[in-house]
Amino acid sequence: MGGLLITFEGPEGCGKTTMARWLAGTLQEKGLRVLLTREPGGTPLGEAIRELLHAHEQAEMVARAEALLFCAARAQLVERVIRPFLMAGGIVISDRYADSTLAYQGYGRGLDLEELRRLNRFATGGLQPDLTFLLDVEVEQGLARRRASGEAWTRLDAMDLAFHQRVREGYLALAAAEPARWVVIDASQPMEAVQAAIRAHLADRLGLRIE
Repeated sequence: MGGLLITFEGPEGCGKTTMARWLAGTLQEKGLRVLLTREPGGTPLGEAIRELLHAHEQAEMVARAEALLFCAARAQLVERVIRPFLMAGGIVISDRYADSTLAYQGYGRGLDLEELRRLNRFATGGLQPDLTFLLDVEVEQGLARRRASGEAWTRLDAMDLAFHQRVREGYLALAAAEPARWVVIDASQPMEAVQAAIRAHLADRLGLRIE
């Protein structure tokens, strides 16, 4: 497999979607073959599952069902979209990936992390990102940004503050446990500073220069 898989993770309102779009566009301008995708989503099946997972009408959804639905969408995305693009030598940038399940359903919901890791391996066929950017922001600031964005408030957005705090702490724990893959960036900085940090780490870790 000759391509690169770069993922963006973080708590709500961290700006990962904006940065993933910016990076994909910047790399495409350099003439590179780039695919931007998201989780859950990226395929017709994944987008249907996304609507289900985000719907407030599904407030009674149990944590195990939630984890299985996220991984079902992920399995379809990897098999039908991500892996073929990587095999052709392209760069895939994903707005969330398997680490989200560990952060949200593991640390946030309290499901067993090792069970979720096994589920992730099954869903992805063992496909790991080459580099993961964690855009870290204080929970209150991130949720305030999320509200101000005007985007629809989802079922998971509406979880209590303690849940979102556990998610953030989970992300930081995941990054600390695997520093060779993760890059933690202070997302409370101005956008230009976040972009500069991403550029620097792409050059340092992947030899990918986009100055």
